[in-house]
Amino acid sequence: MGTNGAVLHVLPSATADARRFGFIVSKSVGNAVTRNLVRRRLRAVSRELVSVVPAGTDVVMRALPGSATLPWSTLHSEITESVGRAVS
Repeated sequence: MGTNGAVLHVLPSATADARRFGFIVSKSVGNAVTRNLVRRRLRAVSRELVSVVPAGTDVVMRALPGSATLPWSTLHSEITESVGRAVS
């Protein structure tokens, strides 16, 4: 699933009792400071999604180059809606 700021992959996990989140933020997103900012934002969204994502699911978020310029509220709502659709 894709949003303006990230591409999301939601897959069943090999471990049935854990929810795992992975982040891919390449150099095309920006310099190290920008990449870390985007990674922190993605981690913040994933902390809120732990209650939504069922156990035994892996969620991988790949940040797109435009994710650094998106407002926090837009990035948050897009990812939350996309993951919600994927797990339901």
